[in-house]
Amino acid sequence: MIGWYVHHQGHGHLHRAGRVALELAARGEPVTGLSSLPRPVAWPGGWLQLARDDEGGPPEDPTAHGRLHWVPRRDAGLARRQAQVSAWIAREAPRVLVVDTSVEVALLARLHGTPTVSVVPPGRREDEAHRLALEVADAVVGAWPPGWTEHLLPTTPRHVRDRVDAVGAVARYATAAPTSPRERRPGPPRAVLLAGTGDAGPTPAQVQAAVADAPGWEWQLLGRGLGGWVGDPWPLLRDTDVVVTHAGQNALAEVAAARRPAVVLPRDRPFAEQRTTGAALVRHGGLPVLVRERWPEQGWSQLLASAAALDGAAWHAWNDDGGAERLATVVQRVAGPPTAPARSPSHARAVEPSR
Repeated sequence: MIGWYVHHQGHGHLHRAGRVALELAARGEPVTGLSSLPRPVAWPGGWLQLARDDEGGPPEDPTAHGRLHWVPRRDAGLARRQAQVSAWIAREAPRVLVVDTSVEVALLARLHGTPTVSVVPPGRREDEAHRLALEVADAVVGAWPPGWTEHLLPTTPRHVRDRVDAVGAVARYATAAPTSPRERRPGPPRAVLLAGTGDAGPTPAQVQAAVADAPGWEWQLLGRGLGGWVGDPWPLLRDTDVVVTHAGQNALAEVAAARRPAVVLPRDRPFAEQRTTGAALVRHGGLPVLVRERWPEQGWSQLLASAAALDGAAWHAWNDDGGAERLATVVQRVAGPPTAPARSPSHARAVEPSR
């Protein structure tokens, strides 16, 4: 049995887990998901829906004096959640638990003696809690290409960075052939805005101002607060000239899979995750992106035209469609070969000689 903990903020962790779980299932490895999110329809194995640990009112000392990330004192949801994970580990004896991502769940699993694979996001991960969880992990995975770790974890201690297995981006979609021409319908050039689900993103007023500032462009607005949310943006990503997106890992992976140039607008997220990613895209270079630190108030026509001129095929360096397979291989390596179930105590008593 392989377990996969899925963080409930946004949907990027879930999409990544789903793609790799399908790969593992194809290799004959059952995967059980553990998350506060409901089980996705396409999930190939079992699912343990966990209690929420962030609905107990104002948190009391949630960081345990700065040593952890989220352990609010006297929180009933947290207690139920950790008990659920512990009971599942005791019952199922998983060969490995993939944690994407939670310091506390990673430490809880390791305290039970369960091997862990920690998926580390970009950003400032030098704090003691991150360091501890990453140091005790049996493997650490970064969902970015080799050669990018130093840029995406710039403040993380070198001995931790050196442990990161950079497997490449993991998207829920197989990559589009970079040489195939897009069958575009007649009309003006098109831009898709990926506003995401993890936070509010640009305000409706900012979006409308951008649309008005680029009158020659047709916009498709995808976001819960913008009235254009769709569960599967793939057809729209494939049929656009430019994607305007935040710098979340899943968004970039999917834009890269679609092989579309992008305008990337990092947001303020915990541990400077997206700001670090945006800076890395600029510093490392080579990808078909234009990065802006803030939502532009004007100049959208020129910005979109400049982005559209970039070669979307260059996204191959970020997402070559092998990330899910490589991540699955890391998980299997840590899990080791399946073991035969131990004989139960009742069976052992049954074969004891009588006295």
